[in-house]
Amino acid sequence: METITLTHSHFLSILQLASPALPVGAYGYSEGLEMLVENGTINNTNSLKHWIEAELKYGSIRIDAVVMIRALEAAKIGNLEGLQRWNLWLSAVRDAEELRAASWQMGRSLIQLLSKLAPETVPLATAVGYPCNYAIAFGIACAHWQINTHAALLAYLHSWVNNLITAGVKLIPLGQTAGQELLLGLQTLLNITMSEILTLEDDNLACCSWGLSLASMQHETQYTRLFRS
Repeated sequence: METITLTHSHFLSILQLASPALPVGAYGYSEGLEMLVENGTINNTNSLKHWIEAELKYGSIRIDAVVMIRALEAAKIGNLEGLQRWNLWLSAVRDAEELRAASWQMGRSLIQLLSKLAPETVPLATAVGYPCNYAIAFGIACAHWQINTHAALLAYLHSWVNNLITAGVKLIPLGQTAGQELLLGLQTLLNITMSEILTLEDDNLACCSWGLSLASMQHETQYTRLFRS
């Protein structure tokens, strides 16, 4: 297992970025989970665990995570063209309007927050242009606070998993303890996913997320909704 070394300030910075309390609106999205619960595809801890595991192994979160790392690397060296290119690429590969809108909204919110917390990042955000995807904004933030690449990636994946589990706890519903047991049980897969993502070359970026896309698109017409997507 990769050893990650962080200074106290870097550790606190990545905790803040990955916190569920970060005001970017992540809590408002279920990524199609709400529809999957309604149609019975996900109805207990095991089915939620299976869904999250499949997404970590094959889903679009892997693409988002790769792009976040590319953005972090580009921001570190001031590669504005690289930031612009990856932002446009990520917007283009979205196969559901709802997922793209969520990424843009969270990206916009994080950029606005960074303009207050770290005004030095404004030129990079401006260079990216509007709309900015969340993965790009997260990478810019990590580069600014000099977060270790492995730590940034693990935190990004962990915050995504935590958000889906929180949504599942509300929707299925599950107990808070069951949610925490599920989160703990996914630690090994999170580390494996991190290692795999770090080895992906640009020409090998691919995912299988048609189930997520269909659930997200169907969610738009769901009769009652707690979440935005």
